[in-house]
Amino acid sequence: MLVSDFHFDLPEDRIAQEPLTDRAAARMLQVDQQKGAWTDRKFRDLPAILRPDDLLVMNNTRVFPARLYGRRRGAHAQPISKANPAAREFLQGRVEVLLTRQLSENPNDWECLVRPGRKVGMGEELFFGGDREHPRLRAEVVGRGGFGERTLRFFAVGDFFEILDEVGHVPLPPYISREDRPGDRERYQTVFARERGSVAAPTAGLHFTPEIFEQLRARGIETAEITLHVGLGTFQPVRTERVEEHRLHKEIYSVSERASEQINRAMEEGRRVVAVGTTSVRTLEFVASQSASGRVTAGAGEADLFIHPGFRFQVVRAMLTNFHLPQSTLLMLVAAFAGRELVLNAYRHAVESGYRFFSYGDCMFLE
Repeated sequence: MLVSDFHFDLPEDRIAQEPLTDRAAARMLQVDQQKGAWTDRKFRDLPAILRPDDLLVMNNTRVFPARLYGRRRGAHAQPISKANPAAREFLQGRVEVLLTRQLSENPNDWECLVRPGRKVGMGEELFFGGDREHPRLRAEVVGRGGFGERTLRFFAVGDFFEILDEVGHVPLPPYISREDRPGDRERYQTVFARERGSVAAPTAGLHFTPEIFEQLRARGIETAEITLHVGLGTFQPVRTERVEEHRLHKEIYSVSERASEQINRAMEEGRRVVAVGTTSVRTLEFVASQSASGRVTAGAGEADLFIHPGFRFQVVRAMLTNFHLPQSTLLMLVAAFAGRELVLNAYRHAVESGYRFFSYGDCMFLE
């Protein structure tokens, strides 16, 4: 199957640049696979659309300020200090770093995307925050990856994440053509975010509010939480011509005992497992694929399951998701679930009807 089979035309003015003030005011396209049809709705309709015995599974990952703007210095430059002011001459320019995954072997090591990547070589030092003599963070390039990323080893005086909160920026996606603002720290985060570790929000969850959860509880709809820390695997572009040749980057996940019991019980009772977002879908299906019985077992690890048409779903029976980029792995996942032709036709309807696309945009409910 060709990657170009997942292309659709999207005018730039359909890409949401700002979030709605009211999270639940988003539009929602309800897609019925059996009928091959769709209905225009609002996200507020979701509690009424769901069945009372559904299990709603959400990704409770929390976005952290993973984008850093700093400066770089040649690998053999002397340390910057008051005793060595001449070392400042080694500073060679600005650099942007996006932290994508913390490495388990050494918690100070992170896989990162770096710009300008071609100018940042092995052994080079990078500095973030503070002034040139007293940076808040220092990092050294200690490795290169197969996806163009670098491995950085960070050195911090104080708590690393507290410093990130001070000097880091909300990692808004590149199709949002503005700098992040203080309000994005709250708005580019689900109201149920708990486990810090993502560099992008699980955007289908951005529409939920405390009031929506009250309505879900009033209808008796059960909810469960799992974790997938969104990293390079979620948003890396597909650079192969054929879908099957693409390989997904690993992302860290965890499933608690309570969540696994809820999910397995729902499956055994013939109830629908409804995944909130493609990250929840991939986590559930990856964990099930590791079990001979197809059950969801508790545990933690790294998931790299690439779901595309032809995949057989074992857990998920309905899905809430935002609208995704053309030719992206996320669009391929949705097409695997509901059928490529139906999904692309629904996308064309959404474009023509003025739906807002991508992270801060509207959503779809597929069943």
